[in-house]
Amino acid sequence: MPDKNPGSTHEFKAEIRQLLEIITHSIYTNREIFLRELVSNASDALDKLRFETGRGTAVANPELPLEIRITADKEAGILTIVDTGLGMTHDELIENIGTIARSGSAEFLKQLADNKDAASGIIGRFGVGFYSVFMVAKSVVLTTKSLLPDAPAVRWESDGSGSYAIESGPEDAVRGTRIEIHLKDEAKEFADPERIKTIIRKHSNFISFPIFVGEEKVNTVPALWRESKFSVTPEQYKEFYEFLTFDTEEPLLTIHVSVDAPVQFNALLFIPKTPMDLFGMRPEARGLDLYVRRVLIQHETKDLLPEFLGFVRGVVDTEDLPLNISRETLQENRVLRKIASTITKQVLDRLGQMAKDDAEKYADFWREHGRVMKLGYGDYLHREAFAELVRFESSALPPEPGKPAPLASLADYVTRATSGQKNVYFLSGPSRAALDLSPTLEIFRDKGLEVLYLLEPIDEFVMESVRAYKELTLTSADRAAPGDLAAFESVAASDAPAPLSTEQQAALPGLTAAVKAVLGDRVADVRVSERLRKSPSCLVGPDGDPSAGMQKIMRMLAKDETPPKKILELNPDHPLLRNLLRIHQASPDDPFLATAANQLLDAALLLDGYLTDPHQMVDRVTSILTDASGWYADLKK
Repeated sequence: MPDKNPGSTHEFKAEIRQLLEIITHSIYTNREIFLRELVSNASDALDKLRFETGRGTAVANPELPLEIRITADKEAGILTIVDTGLGMTHDELIENIGTIARSGSAEFLKQLADNKDAASGIIGRFGVGFYSVFMVAKSVVLTTKSLLPDAPAVRWESDGSGSYAIESGPEDAVRGTRIEIHLKDEAKEFADPERIKTIIRKHSNFISFPIFVGEEKVNTVPALWRESKFSVTPEQYKEFYEFLTFDTEEPLLTIHVSVDAPVQFNALLFIPKTPMDLFGMRPEARGLDLYVRRVLIQHETKDLLPEFLGFVRGVVDTEDLPLNISRETLQENRVLRKIASTITKQVLDRLGQMAKDDAEKYADFWREHGRVMKLGYGDYLHREAFAELVRFESSALPPEPGKPAPLASLADYVTRATSGQKNVYFLSGPSRAALDLSPTLEIFRDKGLEVLYLLEPIDEFVMESVRAYKELTLTSADRAAPGDLAAFESVAASDAPAPLSTEQQAALPGLTAAVKAVLGDRVADVRVSERLRKSPSCLVGPDGDPSAGMQKIMRMLAKDETPPKKILELNPDHPLLRNLLRIHQASPDDPFLATAANQLLDAALLLDGYLTDPHQMVDRVTSILTDASGWYADLKK
């Protein structure tokens, strides 16, 4: 039974001193958290009083407003927190404030020794949260009066070290609890009203009861996520978004979620129109603000959304987490994982709905946030949803002058696929202009086959991750064998020259062999091309090689700048090759063949982005132009 002596002193037991040491040094790593704890306790007391009055319980001082008032005396170094909530009787004070001084503390310490996470389970109980005040206090005086009309006030005092005293409180005390904190010399910053306001706005801004510091109400922004989405106006959403992000533009998308099972939580999420970190000053700045019963637990909680949704801003509030929980414990918490899973699905579903209902709006979103979204290539849990959301430029969708290029989804590609097509073709390049000129795409244009344009290195990883879409395999265009494309009829107007004569056909292997002899180890082989239509030459990787785009990434990571050894394909229908064939037939040892062979290879390397030293090529071009201009001038005489 608790001691009811109106004036008594109690000694802390040895294990209590140990427990206080744990609370003030191990669990709480930031001293300002004490204020969050005390304000949260006051809010709980006000909530319980509102519940009691709601069911008709007679209470003391019924005229008192439900509020929290904080005063700071800088000169005296005293901080005072007053609430008009439930209050406590003498027995309740012993039960609540004195709980950790009872025998249960020994069991708690035993559990803490066995499992460090046990600490987070007890946080949120009034006793432990209250004792966090001793991080900043040299002594604390608590005066409380119960809601029961005839209950006397009680006064509790302690310095948090050896003992605490309980005695009768003043007869003129009103309902509620008053905590007077005498601050340590090194904690006098907490007697500054402006510092207190900053802490309140950071941790307790959305407490449902008014919080006054002096005469100023500090928590002026309502917790919209707690309201019904049907009662919140667009103007309120915009105001809250601006408060949260300091972005004066309206958000591109607002997601208001209330979930009761399997865990209870509310969330208010926003997708900004433009990235919040435009200049890359804070690449790690992502995550949602996590609240427990309107009290901020962690700013920018990264565990609530995967990295590829890092552009989402907002808040999550749950009843199912303890008020104090360490970052390490958060990462392993089942409740948090369930919340994260639900939120991620909600965001992906809403993005999918936007893409379906308003393709232009989604395209705008992708142009701003697509670079972050593409990080989803590593998230195999959401691979199917991710595949529906990715966008690329396409050979089938040329841009209009002055407008950004249209974007294609994998679903769009499938609707335009040619009958019998079994692959989604793509090709990497530094720009759309470069890909439009790529010799690799000539056969695809001839066959009327669409090719997706991959303009960023990460796109290769996206395709490698997705791999297939609706039974179509994602295949790099430079890995497609011409024989596999032979089944598709040509849709382009034919301007091919006359076929090679029998004599020329017979001489063609000699030309490719001569070119291979000139180039030597610079190429894996030289062969006649079946894929080229307009270009004289191109490079093709040997069978089994990764795509050209993936090769470039691998070589970059290995810091390998040497040109790769590839197969040089020659187009026998190109006028240049026809001329070289004539030269070779007339004089197999003509030095111009060597000049032309090196030029064809360097041109192909340049188009593929592998030519690191263009000096020899430039010198060669200058020499060729000099000779050609002389012949041209003689012809014009």
